[in-house]
Amino acid sequence: PHAALIDPDDPRFLNPPDMPAAIADFCRETGQTPPESVAAITRCIVESLALKYRWVLDRLEEVAGRPIGRVHLIGGGSQNRQLCQATADASGRPVLAGPVEATAAGNVVVQAMGAGRLESLAAARALVRASFPLQEYRPADTTAWDSAYARFLSLLRG
Repeated sequence: PHAALIDPDDPRFLNPPDMPAAIADFCRETGQTPPESVAAITRCIVESLALKYRWVLDRLEEVAGRPIGRVHLIGGGSQNRQLCQATADASGRPVLAGPVEATAAGNVVVQAMGAGRLESLAAARALVRASFPLQEYRPADTTAWDSAYARFLSLLRG
């Protein structure tokens, strides 16, 4: 685990003609051994995304001046169990995953609120919660992730 890490926001990853090659180049440039198999590349991406989420959460806590107790992943990424668990582990926070169709659900409840069919944002949230299955992921093995996060931060400063 955490063998190779990338900065998912590095511009080279926006739309490269060959993503595995772009990842390998980043790894070589940062003194890491590039992942070679599809599984290793996938793991690199998932773990790097989870660590970037932690970085963003840390920045949000600084700005808000208060802790963020949990992460809510929505949309397609919420279906990736590995990403959800990695996010919980990397951030040290529980992750609530779902709904997959959050954009459509949000659109419907806002229209219902506008039409007077839902009286409040709290009622809209309760309706969404009752209408879609959610999965919770609890953090585990955060010590290994703390070590990976220190490495990840050095890549961002690199």
